[in-house]
Amino acid sequence: MAGISAILTAAGESSRMGRPKALLPWHGVTLLEYQVRSLLDSGVSEVVVVLGYRADDAVPYAIGHGVRCVTNPDYRLGRSTSVRVGLGEIGPDAEGILLLAVDQPRSSEIVSAVVRAHRRTDALITSPRYRGRGGHPLIFSASLKGELEGISEEGQGVREVFQSHRDEVVELEIDDPLVRLDINTPEEYEEARERFGA
Repeated sequence: MAGISAILTAAGESSRMGRPKALLPWHGVTLLEYQVRSLLDSGVSEVVVVLGYRADDAVPYAIGHGVRCVTNPDYRLGRSTSVRVGLGEIGPDAEGILLLAVDQPRSSEIVSAVVRAHRRTDALITSPRYRGRGGHPLIFSASLKGELEGISEEGQGVREVFQSHRDEVVELEIDDPLVRLDINTPEEYEEARERFGA
């Protein structure tokens, strides 16, 4: 499917959170539902949701036209394994690959802005930034799929590909701190809900 293919990783055990992050409430729905909706509303062509820990509990929340779920049996080995599983599921004619984790909630406005910038500049990699600091989602040209398929936890995962092409990254400044939000602990979650009215 031509266009931007999104890979949403939601396979981890959420050990620091103490309960599955994908099922946490966020703006009246689960984090997983929120992320899937944001991605679909932003104009991506498809969403591949990579599940692992308690996958059966999460499947009912990953619904929508163009949404597919896949389970990563090796999720305990790190996020890199989930990215690789997702890469194996995207359409063969995808032009870009958007990567996002379920614990990085992003509004459709943020995702849309990154998607538009990537298409407008025909970038190799597009990276949103808030006040000069990098955030998510990242979008990679499909020409980098082979490199992404070779990532590992030992090699710093996606960061290794990003750093290899650092001079070719298009940076998009977005004046919204949500660009950098990453939720790992109950304290971070509660603080984020209060800060962002979620």
